[in-house]
Amino acid sequence: MVRYLAAAALAAILTSPLVLADTPTCGPGKLCPQEAPCCSQYGQCGVGAYCLGGCDPLFSHQLDSCVPAPVCQTADYKLESLDDVKSIDTYLGDASKINWVSQGQPVTYNNALLLTMAQDTVGTLLASTHYVWYGKISAKLTTSQGQGVVTAFIMMSDVKDEIDFEFVGVDIGHAQSNYYSQGVTNYNNELNLTVSNTVQNVHEYTIDWQPDTLTWSIDGTVLRTLKRADTWNATANRFDYPQTPSRIMLSLWPAGLSSNDIGTVNWAGGLINWNSQYMQNGYYYAMVQEVNVQCYDPPSGANTTGSKSYVYNNEAGTNNTVAITDDVEILASFYATGENPNYNPNAAASGSKSSGAAQATQSLETVPGMSGGGNRGAVLGLLVL
Repeated sequence: MVRYLAAAALAAILTSPLVLADTPTCGPGKLCPQEAPCCSQYGQCGVGAYCLGGCDPLFSHQLDSCVPAPVCQTADYKLESLDDVKSIDTYLGDASKINWVSQGQPVTYNNALLLTMAQDTVGTLLASTHYVWYGKISAKLTTSQGQGVVTAFIMMSDVKDEIDFEFVGVDIGHAQSNYYSQGVTNYNNELNLTVSNTVQNVHEYTIDWQPDTLTWSIDGTVLRTLKRADTWNATANRFDYPQTPSRIMLSLWPAGLSSNDIGTVNWAGGLINWNSQYMQNGYYYAMVQEVNVQCYDPPSGANTTGSKSYVYNNEAGTNNTVAITDDVEILASFYATGENPNYNPNAAASGSKSSGAAQATQSLETVPGMSGGGNRGAVLGLLVL
């Protein structure tokens, strides 16, 4: 099955005329510059929200350019309203006050949240503010339907370890299970799991992620098991096993756009029909009722000096380079970074705005997936995803 990583597909979708010509990019062998130090999941550099969830420390200016990631929180999230959801362009990193960040247009309906995707948008993404470093994560949801339409429930780390449930809109009788290590696509990792009508029926999809085993379950029945020991990569000299703190992501996105790679379009069942019978009130939608998180203990031998955040202490980006600390940083503005979290060009000592500082920073990208990272239409969903 030919397919692109969610982040890569998103990046392609998000590319738009709004992207500044001088927006720096990042990736293997190319770190972000000091003035725009944070590498987003879309491979572009910026400040502010670029330095929060999804900030890739391996390709940022330095490891601490990204803000420390809030530790796992055991909780049962009843997604009945938007009270616990904050738009990505208003969230500065205080995970003690909000549990979900959105891009795109989530709406409430019948005590649940709808992830919507109208024409000329790239859908909706809901991402947790707290990370999970091993745990049992369940989501009760229904999917969207139609060619080119993809619903996803995934775990994604900042160094692009990934665990997936994905639902292609032309196949409502299967959930695609998949995993990746540090963003390296392996088409042999995908396995279809049989399930009854994903559009009409609410199912509970569960990822049970432990240091040595990973299972995918539907409605309490384990349908796939992966053992870490079976993922050894002798060439890279490491296990190709998801092993780093990850955010929970729920999204609806248009894989079937003509601007996407033909392999992605074919995987998604073809080009999207924006006049489809499966659209309601002008948009495609998927419904999420509830997300449950049970945190597991950190792996044996973890570098633990605190209990509040996860940080990386080495560019390898593997299990043994993650530390648990008491570092907590809330950005003072969308021009702040992990390196300089208190920076606010509009908070002059006199109390008046500093026009000079504002002009000096106005060319910096501050919110990935909306301008520099791409445009999700009115709002973006993932992720570009």
